[in-house]
Amino acid sequence: MHEHAVTDRRRLLQIAAATAAGGWLPRSAWSQARTRDNPFTLGIASGSPLPDSVVLWTRLVAPELAAQPVTVRWEIAQDEAFARVLHGGQAEALPELAHSVHVEAGGLAPDTGYFYRFLFGDWTSATGRTRTLPRPDAAMDRLRIAYASCQRWEHGFFGAWRHMREDAPDFVLFLGDYIYEYSRSARPVRNVDGPVTISLQQYRDRYAQYKSDPDLQAMHAACPWLFTWDDHEVQNDYAALQAGDGELAADFPGRRAAAYQAYYEHQPLRASVLTRALQGLASGAGLRLYGEVRFGTLAQLCLLDGRQYRDAQACSPPGRGSVTRDPDGCESWNDPARTMLGAAQEDWLRERLGAGGAAWTVLGQGTLFGQRDLRAGPGRMLWNDGWDGYPAARARLVEALQQQRAANPVLFGGDVHENWVGHVKADYDRPESASVGVEFCGTSITSRAFQPDKVSQRMADNPHFIHADAERRGYGIADFTGERLQVRLRTLDDVTRRDTGVRTEATFAVGAGRPLVERA
Repeated sequence: MHEHAVTDRRRLLQIAAATAAGGWLPRSAWSQARTRDNPFTLGIASGSPLPDSVVLWTRLVAPELAAQPVTVRWEIAQDEAFARVLHGGQAEALPELAHSVHVEAGGLAPDTGYFYRFLFGDWTSATGRTRTLPRPDAAMDRLRIAYASCQRWEHGFFGAWRHMREDAPDFVLFLGDYIYEYSRSARPVRNVDGPVTISLQQYRDRYAQYKSDPDLQAMHAACPWLFTWDDHEVQNDYAALQAGDGELAADFPGRRAAAYQAYYEHQPLRASVLTRALQGLASGAGLRLYGEVRFGTLAQLCLLDGRQYRDAQACSPPGRGSVTRDPDGCESWNDPARTMLGAAQEDWLRERLGAGGAAWTVLGQGTLFGQRDLRAGPGRMLWNDGWDGYPAARARLVEALQQQRAANPVLFGGDVHENWVGHVKADYDRPESASVGVEFCGTSITSRAFQPDKVSQRMADNPHFIHADAERRGYGIADFTGERLQVRLRTLDDVTRRDTGVRTEATFAVGAGRPLVERA
């Protein structure tokens, strides 16, 4: 990376850290522009919760802001009318970060709900609800997490978020593909603005279009979100610093850096995800997304990043990100050195698994975990972009779950636009091998499935799964207690309709102490 680029990056990181503090600024630091129109049209959000703090997010959009920094006020109260403001301050919304605001609001009580809002000039944002985590050693009787992924604008309306809000989760776990980089789609339900996203401004514009959706905005305002990503936040099938499919930028590391910056600008993430990347976006860990979330003694959530550190897909032709093929004809497929998570993240995960003694060990990651043979009958046909293409890495993770005695492992994933429910096996090539945990891979918010008519045949060829469906879009609701996990698959009647209804497609239960998922 050139010296001036490193300087610019460090300056950006300093800006992010300074604006995250969100304290009272001296009056000389105030910068106020007047806007005729509501600058909060992209909504508000909260996330990255801790027992004593949470990140509050918004991004101001108004032509009068131009390239000048402006000051935004924020407030937290325990009543929706804000009769008594408990915490508040000012934060700088800077053009270098697209006038986004990431307030790391501290001094909060553990396991407590709050209301928050932003103010700018004569404008007040919508009111959001957020909450802190309990202390790691605190008892927590129950927890409701909604998990979701893959919301392609052109493929439908975001009615799933409206119904999820009615299901009242404590937290949303988003597992990747928040935006799609494409410029068009076959049979669009609604059209996306702009070309294929390559530049920073193009990624910013794409996020702005997605965040204009009222149902998505309302769900962000309803509770804190927890995030990881997959590929479409940058480019289909990219792997670390290797480009994937589609229209290519001449400088892929530069494109990835732009995409990563836009991702930070549009999500309630802590500034520390950037400051851990001082070595530079083009040389490794651009955004540190992987980490641990503790829901008291009830559940430990390890959020994983399966894109940023992975090896390239095995045996893909030049210019292709992923393919489906017989692994027996690919010499590198089973190379034990190949990794999905990267060595540092693997070591971190092994160290954290089972730490703290939570009743449930939950992994949130981007894709289907269990082996899925796509060939009917004898022989195998596997997809090299998912865990099937990284069997040695998958085996190491399963081994770590066993060796670290992780309590009641539960894996959540997305990416494939299909619901898959099943068992995490010690050895997927031996159906009789022990079940180590359970898996719930969710369908999409809108994105279409590929070959949905083949699901029943694939179920028969992959007996470690007990349920699959590719016809419906939606999300999952996971209810944890100390003794039981219940998961409901919530699916939409018609994603092409704004007023779509929702139903519970199936319900599953897992008892603590038994790595067995059953229909409830």
